[in-house]
Amino acid sequence: MPGWLAAFVSGFDLAAPWLLLALPLPLLAARLLPREQVEGGALRVPGTLAASTGTGHEGAGRGRRRAALVWGLWICLVAALSGPRVVMPSAALPASGREIMIAMDLSGSMERRDFSLDGETVSRLAAVKRVGADFIRRRAGDRIGLVLFADQAYVAAGLTFDTASVARALEEATIGISGRSTGIGDGLGLALRRLDPRDANIPEGRPAATKAVVLLSDGANNAGQTAPKDVADLAKEIGVRVYTIALGPRDLANADGEQDVVDSETLKAMAETSGGHFFRVKTTDDLVTVAQAIDTLEGGRTPPPPLPLRKDLWVWPGALALAFAVGLLAVRRSA
Repeated sequence: MPGWLAAFVSGFDLAAPWLLLALPLPLLAARLLPREQVEGGALRVPGTLAASTGTGHEGAGRGRRRAALVWGLWICLVAALSGPRVVMPSAALPASGREIMIAMDLSGSMERRDFSLDGETVSRLAAVKRVGADFIRRRAGDRIGLVLFADQAYVAAGLTFDTASVARALEEATIGISGRSTGIGDGLGLALRRLDPRDANIPEGRPAATKAVVLLSDGANNAGQTAPKDVADLAKEIGVRVYTIALGPRDLANADGEQDVVDSETLKAMAETSGGHFFRVKTTDDLVTVAQAIDTLEGGRTPPPPLPLRKDLWVWPGALALAFAVGLLAVRRSA
């Protein structure tokens, strides 16, 4: 027996098997109910006339067909009402209970072309999109969200299990949509707000989760209304780890007058305050290594037991019952 057929047979059952007891009801009714009494005389028809009017052998054949159609209709109706279905195991989504907000710098300096992909020089944003989208898609089972920040911060994707949609939101991010400066404090603050259990956007009654923010920036805080240090203190207060990634070849501490360089010291202090980790990224390979490191730090997902997937099959005997009903109507009209 083929594997799929064996799985089908082993998983087949009825939602209401007791309804099959109704199958012999027409026979019981024919035997137990009194026959209808015909009043008045009966007219006997000669055999030749009976043949010409459809009685006799032709009428008997039509009666047998009608009886077969009625029984077929009844059996299919009872079968449909009994609720045939097949129950087969289905792999469930590995759930971790983690919530991770990605907070990404979308300032003008992300246009700088000092990273590489597939042997070609690309912008920082292009490299982050490639590596970041791969990281997000690997986090199946986590609730993932995305905050983009520049002059202002906004939620590009709320916390969701749909990691593919969050990855697409990252891939579609465009510099300039929220300015060209760097509001690190506001970006982290908005991400924390979505992880704060007091936030009205969080559904009530959901299980407690491990919460983290992955914040990436290639500049220094020069916009927004909140200071990075104050927001890092808030992260510690509400129990959210912050992983900070300093992107770019030069640091603010040794910039030598160069503009738009990353403030590694501030990003490192933010991570340490919240209990997270700081990462320094100067190349695309560094970025890939950091994504793998955060994957490891946040742990893997353990596949849960398979969930039963039930497929109702009543539509098939129901369709046959309809076909028998149409056939019965055609026989009656031809009589």
